[in-house]
Amino acid sequence: MAISTGKVYLVGAGPGDAGLLTIKGQECLARADVVVYDRLINPSLLDYAPQGAAKIYVGKAPYRHALRQEEINELLVELARQGKQVVRLKGGDPFVFGRGGEEALALKAAGIPFEVVPGVTAAIAVPAYAGIPVTHRGLASTVAFITGNEDPGKESSAINWEALAGAVDTLVFLMGMANLAPIVSRLLACGRTPATPVALIRWGTRAEQETLVGTLADIEAKAQEAGFSNPAIIVVGQVVSLRSALAWLEGKPLFGRRVVITRPRAQAEAMARRLADLGAEVLAFPAIEIQPPADWGHLDAALAKIKDFEWLIFTSANGVRYLCRRLQERQLDIRTLAGIKIAAIGPATARALQERGLNPDWQPGEYVAEAVAAGLGPLLQGRRVLLPRADIARPFLAEDLRRQGAEVTEVAVYRTVKRESEVSALRELLAAGKVTAVTFTSSSTVKSFLDLLGDETLTLMQGVDVFCLGPITAATAREAGLAVTATAGEYTEAGLIRAMLDYYAGRKAGEEN
Repeated sequence: MAISTGKVYLVGAGPGDAGLLTIKGQECLARADVVVYDRLINPSLLDYAPQGAAKIYVGKAPYRHALRQEEINELLVELARQGKQVVRLKGGDPFVFGRGGEEALALKAAGIPFEVVPGVTAAIAVPAYAGIPVTHRGLASTVAFITGNEDPGKESSAINWEALAGAVDTLVFLMGMANLAPIVSRLLACGRTPATPVALIRWGTRAEQETLVGTLADIEAKAQEAGFSNPAIIVVGQVVSLRSALAWLEGKPLFGRRVVITRPRAQAEAMARRLADLGAEVLAFPAIEIQPPADWGHLDAALAKIKDFEWLIFTSANGVRYLCRRLQERQLDIRTLAGIKIAAIGPATARALQERGLNPDWQPGEYVAEAVAAGLGPLLQGRRVLLPRADIARPFLAEDLRRQGAEVTEVAVYRTVKRESEVSALRELLAAGKVTAVTFTSSSTVKSFLDLLGDETLTLMQGVDVFCLGPITAATAREAGLAVTATAGEYTEAGLIRAMLDYYAGRKAGEEN
């Protein structure tokens, strides 16, 4: 049976901030069989692809290419001919110095169907993240994007330097640091004044973002002194003068920090948004995945005699979600729980209940199993209790409640399993010292993270700050050999973020003193 031809999506990934991926780009990744990706994309974007999708790195660095452009073209054609849905994930926009046109022409010539999904180009986004609008009323009505890679030794340039210098207000050179001197020389020779403002922006929209401002007269000396290098863009024009008033990113409390979130992606979205709002670059690395139990039999048996129970104790929002999901699958609803008192271990669990029309009757002051047992145990002597939880939950709560006289039935309503996340990109960032912090929200995230990274974990984590949600998680991290930087005072996502903010604010104050 012949295999039908697949399709290639040329998707712009944006300049680095994962939040700048378009919705359509995310949708393409979600149904990809193969992702062929570049060097400068944010590695967390790969996690939008299905877990079984192949991921092929074809990145290009100066003087070192994983594959030549012609080989990339051939690879895309071959994958599509195998019937694959292929996402060619390219930094920035595919058609703005991304060689996407060459790839599209190769696909067209081979008869391969393709689509182009535009991305946010670095030529606009990077200056914006540095507080520089590329156009501004009264300062700049025209803007040009120019390659910074043109060979300065060529006899004649393909760039019309006279027109650029004299007729365009804002000039944006992409990847031009190696040619900074000839660029400056050409512009001065063609009439730009030495006092023209210039900004160099390195790793724009990423945690390493750094901006250097000068003029055509002194920017070379400043760049040399600072050791400024690619990946960077060069912005030339009066709009650079607006940076002092419009720089908005650098003042955020977590600017310059790359934070890894290890909890499942669906549960991490709110936390990731909050961290990003505070200026952090968030790298999603889901160490675990939440799945239904292998067998619903025990829960179904408990639901069949649900009226026998007097208390229902939820120790996580996941327990709420999966029990309510099973009720719906069995054509039941929350009326089934009428007359049963409900306890929630903490505010996230209580919120999950309230979203489903259930108000908890009891909640501890401290959001751990020990507090539930201490506070609720005396009330449960002789009471029948249903405890829906994870398959690998700590046995303490059930054991202690039984010790205090409760009749406890435990049922696994969900499984916590290690997620086979793409680990190479994270390992590379850790080895290069480019990860500021890793957050752990449960013991299972700690264990799976260590398992995924393997024997090198403790070495790679040297110098990385570790933030834990709650004392149990922190104890697991310490037992594994990790140095815990801070533990959330309130065992919630908000408490974890507060611990991080307090720690870095204190460190900054110490450095300033």
